[in-house]
Amino acid sequence: KVLAAIKAAGIAVRDVQTSGVSLNPQYRYTDNEAPKITGYQASNTVSLKVRDIAKLGKVLDALAAQGANQINGPSFEIDQPEPVYDEARLAALKKAQARAQTYAKSLGLQVRRIVSISENAGGGYRPMPMMRTMAAGAAMDKATPVAPGESTVSVNLDVVFELGR
Repeated sequence: KVLAAIKAAGIAVRDVQTSGVSLNPQYRYTDNEAPKITGYQASNTVSLKVRDIAKLGKVLDALAAQGANQINGPSFEIDQPEPVYDEARLAALKKAQARAQTYAKSLGLQVRRIVSISENAGGGYRPMPMMRTMAAGAAMDKATPVAPGESTVSVNLDVVFELGR
């Protein structure tokens, strides 16, 4: 039912992935007796990507209506982050060049060249939390509200410049 609901919600097959399957025995415990297996509990964990954030609330509601009894997330990601990181790299490099110019000028020197550039881990992608609440008395037949908020991408560069006269 859940997979059918995902398909009916318009989620592409490429955006659905089984991420875990488990089967666990269920026991009955009685005093002074060994536990007895009374059945098994199966669990199928599915990860999916919803590309249209506007549909996310309705997708979550459809999953819950079809028996998904544990929903973890959502977690927001940039679909193709590399161009965004490249933009952040260029901005960081321009900022480093401007600072080098400031230092050189204050010392009566000029920036001659870049000696080295290294990119440090620790920048990265950070979702910026944003809360949205439903108005009191709002109709419950509306889709679950989902607030994606804003995300930031940062890059840390170490740039060594040669200064001279």
